[in-house]
Amino acid sequence: MQTWFITGASGGLASQIVRRLLDRGDRVAATVRKPGVLDDLQAQYGSQLWQAQLDLTHPQQIVEVVERAFAELGTIDVFVNNAAYGLYGAIEEASDRQIEHQFATNVLGSLRAARAVMPHFRRQGRGHLVQISSMAGHYSVPGMGLYCSSKWAVEGAFEALAKEAAPFGIRTTLVEPGGIRTNFITSNAVIGERMDVYRNTEAGQLVSLMKGELPGYDRSMFNQIVIGDPDKMAQQIIRRVDEGEGPMRMALGSDAYEQIRAALLERLAALEAQKELAYSTDADDVMKQV
Repeated sequence: MQTWFITGASGGLASQIVRRLLDRGDRVAATVRKPGVLDDLQAQYGSQLWQAQLDLTHPQQIVEVVERAFAELGTIDVFVNNAAYGLYGAIEEASDRQIEHQFATNVLGSLRAARAVMPHFRRQGRGHLVQISSMAGHYSVPGMGLYCSSKWAVEGAFEALAKEAAPFGIRTTLVEPGGIRTNFITSNAVIGERMDVYRNTEAGQLVSLMKGELPGYDRSMFNQIVIGDPDKMAQQIIRRVDEGEGPMRMALGSDAYEQIRAALLERLAALEAQKELAYSTDADDVMKQV
């Protein structure tokens, strides 16, 4: 039996992970923003499920909840940083407050949670950090620039953290799902104040699709074009943790594989085309390393 700590545990991918872990007998510390949403599971599994209210935009609350979880549970083996949401629309359409909240949740919240857990994992001499990122951490498209940029930031920070944590026996996995059939977009999305100048652009068309305003589509149909199965993804995340070893990055969904691959190939091709230019700007007296 292992003990897992999972943020944003009330819906989507995380709820599937929680259910599978409880079914097999693991202990789960689950945090949610709204109290009561896990009460049915609590009644079914009793002390196997530990609950706490947590908003990742409240730094002190993060520290207090993590400290309480370790104090009451004794040990935590796996920490799953899942809580996040999407902000959509053209970058100009989002307010300062919306942008700040997006980064406070997706980036700063994830980092603060990991930083709160790290001292405990070091004392244990082991632990597994699972950071839920996104295929959007490898590319950016009109209408998703702010969400994508938050995931790019997560990718950069946790790639470094993985290397920093490894000497202490702490593993890190960056999970990069594609689209998932959850309420992530249809219910949890935040959309900037729409501007007429963007209505017929790619950014505007994306928002219109999400809002069910495109001819032939309504919001209830959105999940039909999303291919990721949250239960299958939950199984693979648990399997990776159980096995212990594996690549730092874990792409889930054929769309994630295809989108990430295309983005990397495009960037590599653009870089190769600039090789001569890059080398031409070296200092003349640079000391070459052998």
